[in-house]
Amino acid sequence: MTDNTTVSFSSADLKEADLGLRFKMPMYGNHATGFVIRYQGKVYAYVNQCAHVPVELDWQQGEFFTATKDYLICATHGAHYEPNTGECVMGPCKGKQLKPMQVEEKGQKITVDLQSAAQYFA
Repeated sequence: MTDNTTVSFSSADLKEADLGLRFKMPMYGNHATGFVIRYQGKVYAYVNQCAHVPVELDWQQGEFFTATKDYLICATHGAHYEPNTGECVMGPCKGKQLKPMQVEEKGQKITVDLQSAAQYFA
C-alpha cells in the first residue's frame, strides 16, 4: 500500500537477515528505488544505490545480504555495508555510507517515509 509520501508493508513479510523488500520512489525519478531490511530484530530502510557509483545493490530482486547474512553487499562492486548503519566497511567506497530513510514498525506494519530521501535527490 502506498500514497504520495509513504510506502507500507506487513511486518510478517520481512524476515530477519533475509530478502529485503524493494519499493519504487517515482517522485525522485523513473529508476529511483529503496529497500527495507530486518537485521537483529530492527527494521532499516535505505535508498537502493551503492555509495561508490549510482547502481542498485541487489543482484537479484531483494538479495541485499551476503551469504553469511552479516553485511549488505553491492552486487556490482562487492562493497560491504553494515546493515544497521549503512556504513561501507569493505570495497571501493570504504568510509562512505548508504542513504538511510526514516522507517517505523508499529502494529505489525512497516512504514517508510519517502520524503526522508528528498535530501539525496535535491
